[in-house]
Amino acid sequence: MPKRILVLSAAVGAGHLRAAQAVEVALREVDPAAEVRNLDVLGLTNAAFRKIYAEAYLDLVNLAPHVLGFFYDMLDRPRDRASKRDRLRRAWETLNLTELSGVLEERPWDVIVNTHFLPAQIIAGLRKRRKLATPQITVTTDFGTHRLWMNEPCDHYTTATEEGAAYLASFGVDRKKITATGIPIHPVFSRAKDRGESLHKHGLKGDRPIVLQLSGGFGVGPIEQLYRGVLQIERPIEVVVVAGKNEKVRQQLERVDVPRRHRSKVMGFTTDIDELMGVADLVVSKPGGLTTSEVLARGAAMAIVNPIPGQESRNSDYLLENGAAIKINNIATLPMKLGTLLGDSEKLDALKANARRIATPQAAFEIARMALEWPDTRDGRGLSGSTTRARISG
Repeated sequence: MPKRILVLSAAVGAGHLRAAQAVEVALREVDPAAEVRNLDVLGLTNAAFRKIYAEAYLDLVNLAPHVLGFFYDMLDRPRDRASKRDRLRRAWETLNLTELSGVLEERPWDVIVNTHFLPAQIIAGLRKRRKLATPQITVTTDFGTHRLWMNEPCDHYTTATEEGAAYLASFGVDRKKITATGIPIHPVFSRAKDRGESLHKHGLKGDRPIVLQLSGGFGVGPIEQLYRGVLQIERPIEVVVVAGKNEKVRQQLERVDVPRRHRSKVMGFTTDIDELMGVADLVVSKPGGLTTSEVLARGAAMAIVNPIPGQESRNSDYLLENGAAIKINNIATLPMKLGTLLGDSEKLDALKANARRIATPQAAFEIARMALEWPDTRDGRGLSGSTTRARISG
């Protein structure tokens, strides 16, 4: 009987959705017969909840990142399980995600895979109240693990690193239920691409260092300032800057004068980012979990800029500890630091080698196989002998 797998995420930033897509694609490749449904749970709630939960996050990222870092650290502290704050937060989230119950009632899913902690919280709450018995796997999407990812009961967790697994276990999760798979990225990043073909496709010559500047799917942050900083590098380079879905920013970048010693290409949203990363010598980017994992898989060095306090600062630590990146603390020093690195082939090659060493391009497939090999639960032999058919009521 084909497996039925539900993949759940939340559009809080782009990374969680990309992780869900990676798992979905891997599931379909490993078992084409499997029935896979991939849902953004914020699409099942009301507009007010979506605005508060998702848009407020982006507003904090842009306007008050240190406030976001404060809340990140506050919510990562050990807690009293019955704390009033947590009870109110979970009740508010559950109230605004009642449509998810309808999805769970549709059919007896074999396993649920979460790439955001919000659906994992909801599923865990339903299971505690004995309204659901479907197994769930929670997939963390940063190199450090936060307490919010722990939502019991959960049958298995995957983390980016062994350190992340140890930290999750420190909150009381059984270590046997945690596997350090890496962060799931699209299967395309696990496949070799011909460098010459990629260069030709994107109009690049590859006769000098290629610097790829990323701005995330939403095109946020001081993109123009960073671009101008890259263009101040004295050494002739090829620059590719991706503005994401922010058309206004793309048009602004197109108007920037490019010194004659450089060649530059400005792009909007693209689905060929794996090819661009594959030809890049250096990627200038915020250290989001998915973006970082993609860069590592393509073996490029990384220059970290503007990490969000909290998860991205921890991602930054991981890259620096493993010698796969440098960090730009101030845009004013960016031309000097990047120019120095691009002029030091030995150091640049070492960063690239370390990136390849810690890359986990097969993570999505490992998670997919885990879900597909989960014991069949639709015959009633599921958790603790109870039926595992979704039972949502009241």
